[in-house]
Amino acid sequence: MKRTLAMGLAAAVLVVLSGCKEDDAPVQTTDWYKEHAAERKAMLAKCNENPGERMATPNCVNAARADSATTWGARGGGIKPVAPLTADELKKK
Repeated sequence: MKRTLAMGLAAAVLVVLSGCKEDDAPVQTTDWYKEHAAERKAMLAKCNENPGERMATPNCVNAARADSATTWGARGGGIKPVAPLTADELKKK
């Protein structure tokens, strides 16, 4: 009985203490990171310093998504449709 009580108390202490390490930075949206390039780059640099611990945090995810969206947007919006070749065009080649 004492052992069960001690294990339960230890588990409760671990659960309480696990919530103590919180990041003080407010969570920013993907749109916010799209509009603030300097902050986006700083956050991505911070995320890449310790990817195992930080890459799954909301700010790292949002900064990465914003960076991906702005990069694809700068390149012309990704994949562009191509007009199909006609039989006449194939014969010319």
